[in-house]
Amino acid sequence: MAELTLDLSRKILDAAFAKAAELKLKPLVVTILDARGVLKLAAAQDGTSLMRAEIAHGKAYGALAMGVGSRALFQRAQEQAYFIDAANTMARGALVPVPGGVLIQDGSTLLGAVGVSGDTSDNDEACAVAGIQAAGLKANAG
Repeated sequence: MAELTLDLSRKILDAAFAKAAELKLKPLVVTILDARGVLKLAAAQDGTSLMRAEIAHGKAYGALAMGVGSRALFQRAQEQAYFIDAANTMARGALVPVPGGVLIQDGSTLLGAVGVSGDTSDNDEACAVAGIQAAGLKANAG
């Protein structure tokens, strides 16, 4: 498989929401981007708060833009805040460097990224990872 299809994206989305239900999380937004950064799917559960869609997109976009899961961006922000700030400035504020942005890989091939927002960053990341794995792909959270 060399590309992230709409069918695979739906599997990821459904499994991410299933994990959220299993964990009894707050309402989530899940955004899935292909390797080019193009939106494949985005969905918000009923009751999500304002800005969740933008945050989910920023987590996925940041992971793609920097080539690492957003957990690694979070670590880098703690160690080199100036670098993440500069990168985010160049990205016009589109990076959200906290866990919840996970790269989608098929072996070593990058297919895209999932961004999840709505609960704690760790729970958001767990849902993204569960969705990716349910689709038979490799999750790279950073």
